[in-house]
Amino acid sequence: MTAPDDLLQALFQRLKSDAKLTALLGGAGLLERATENAAFPYVTCGHTSAFNQDTGADNDADQLVTLHVWSKAQGEAETRLIMNRIEARLAGAALSIGPRGQTRLSLEFAEARYDEDLAVHHGLQRFRAVTREDA
Repeated sequence: MTAPDDLLQALFQRLKSDAKLTALLGGAGLLERATENAAFPYVTCGHTSAFNQDTGADNDADQLVTLHVWSKAQGEAETRLIMNRIEARLAGAALSIGPRGQTRLSLEFAEARYDEDLAVHHGLQRFRAVTREDA
């Protein structure tokens, strides 16, 4: 089983190692939490939950991780480019987290929209992370 923090660390490490994504974000655009002076565009981690899809009980072998893309560019093209790059890097990826097994990622949901209240383009991507223990 993987703890959510271990999963997030491995996920962010995989994203940070992608030169194309780093270029789209302008360098330090992967943040666990946004600060008031964060430079746009950037990506933050949102809600993470661990559960058993069949029973609904807590189970950290099956987790959902939500990533948020934030952009102030004119139009949503920049948001979509960043989201597409994140999907290319994570969907179908297998992450080795700890000694017990491999975690596979799949995209569950994606949406991009303009948030009038914040005056930013907001992309949302939810990934399912399923860990299978080694036998």
